[in-house]
Amino acid sequence: MARALYIHWPFCLKKCPYCDFNSHVRAQVDYGTWQNALLTEMEREFELAGGERLESVFFGGGTPSLMPASLVQALLDKARDLWGFSDTVEITLEANPSTLESVNFPALSSAGINRVSLGLQALDDAELRFLGRLHGVSESLKALELALKHFSRVSFDLIYARPNQTAEQWEAELTRALSFGTDHLSLYQLTIEEGTRFATLVREGAFAPLEDDPAADLFQITRSLTAAAGMPAYEVSNHARAGQESRHNLTYWRYQDYVGIGPGAHGRRGGVATKRHKKPENYLAAVANTGTGLQEERPLTLREQASEAMLMGLRLAEGLDAAQLAGRFGLTAAEVADEAKLELYTSQGLMWQQGNKIGVTEAGMLVLNALIAEVVPAELVE
Repeated sequence: MARALYIHWPFCLKKCPYCDFNSHVRAQVDYGTWQNALLTEMEREFELAGGERLESVFFGGGTPSLMPASLVQALLDKARDLWGFSDTVEITLEANPSTLESVNFPALSSAGINRVSLGLQALDDAELRFLGRLHGVSESLKALELALKHFSRVSFDLIYARPNQTAEQWEAELTRALSFGTDHLSLYQLTIEEGTRFATLVREGAFAPLEDDPAADLFQITRSLTAAAGMPAYEVSNHARAGQESRHNLTYWRYQDYVGIGPGAHGRRGGVATKRHKKPENYLAAVANTGTGLQEERPLTLREQASEAMLMGLRLAEGLDAAQLAGRFGLTAAEVADEAKLELYTSQGLMWQQGNKIGVTEAGMLVLNALIAEVVPAELVE
């Protein structure tokens, strides 16, 4: 049964050039219409996803901090009425650190948000302009200070391995970031995604991505500095003090069920993959006509589920129990992990084994995608 709820808010003030998420810029947003649609979706999913109390609610986007606090409150009230919340429920909202949005923090806290994830992205004004961000460093740090005052848990994102970024520059930037007192950081290497403005600029020769070797050096610096600061990586790009890991994202990585509503949202419930219409107007029309924004609802085979569980679980520092996972999907351990390849990469120091548990080492995380392609049997992912 689902223990987590994801709510997608698709609107942004501006589309960032690196972003391939489902985000849209609209001159006007009818909040009443959106509230009705999201509440309708929530009720429909509750009928299908069971009644277990929620451990996590996550508002993602887009830019959910643009939502009125009254809308956030209405959605949380409905979720509480339907599922109920655990005593330690984590309620996260992604936010941009602009003055326009940070003034809404006190009201969002009162509405029930207890964890915020801020998109700082860089601590250099020139780099923020390159990344297409609307805020500057001074403004973002004021927002961070306000967030620490109003929310019990605060995380923020940084993007590194930017063009021409040196090891010295990233070490100084990350050291500064670690001094701000949050218990969670999401640190992502800049990836040029197809369909983004950055992909076009790279093809046109406007700039070149950082090469693999210097990017790997920055990854090692990231691991070293965060571990020394008591915030080791618990997932490829996520770092936290003990007990401050994102419970919502752990739901994904541990392959547990979750409900996803809103444009473009994905979900997993009882072996069924769900996907909503991405374009806001199409989503609203679908909800109005059918009572749901579902574009696709597809039963997954046991092998597909096992494959997804492997792909997600190997991202975690804690690894996964291969025998337990195999039993969950009616397979053998050899069917979910190539034992010969696992032995090979364990001997090379890229993976580890402890009884039935397997995982990827610090060195292996640098080549995680290649390892997964080797260790997860091809017939499992076909």
